Amino acid sequence: MQTHTVLGEQMLGGIAFFEGEALTVVRSHHERWDGKGYPDGIAGEEIPLGARVFAVADTLDAMTSDRPYRAALDWSTAEDEITTLAGKQFDPDVVDAFRGSSALLREVRAEFAHAA
Repeated sequence: MQTHTVLGEQMLGGIAFFEGEALTVVRSHHERWDGKGYPDGIAGEEIPLGARVFAVADTLDAMTSDRPYRAALDWSTAEDEITTLAGKQFDPDVVDAFRGSSALLREVRAEFAHAA
């Protein structure tokens, strides 16, 4: 499981669209604010901003989507869990921005769900 970030970076490395910052997001989206992530164990602002934002979005999507092994959590529960992990797993400023945009993000998600 922990190799998917590096494999993803390698797979997308030859695609011009993904050159530069996009590849760092793919590689670094499982790094943690506290340095306990992977694949490089970097921490804080060493983690590219795009990867810090994507980490919150990816976690939110994973928590609020049905999985074969569990039902989706409701948005409020997922938001509370992400908030609890600010300063540990996630950049506290990114979590603050997420919380400030939560109502709008819920609307966008509902629109996409309705369109599917």
